[in-house]
Amino acid sequence: MTGPVAQSIDRKLNAALSPERLDIVDDSHRHAGHAGHDGRGESHFNVTVVSDAFAGKSRLERQRLVYGVLAEEMAGRVHALALITLTPEEAAAG
Repeated sequence: MTGPVAQSIDRKLNAALSPERLDIVDDSHRHAGHAGHDGRGESHFNVTVVSDAFAGKSRLERQRLVYGVLAEEMAGRVHALALITLTPEEAAAG
């Protein structure tokens, strides 16, 4: 994680979800020439979030929660956000 968009994602998800684990990978370089890639980078991310905030929520509810937290980024530079959303128990189970 290096750029301002990744830093914003990190800051917002930490504040909203108090994750036990948060991995943010800028995968933009792999999408050069594809839709949504404008050459500036920080447009495609793979994000893994492990948080108690996901307990009792479906996969769709978890993703909506993350997208809601990152609405500003999704309306701006972020074109694609691949999510893995787990509770600590799910992460420990492998």
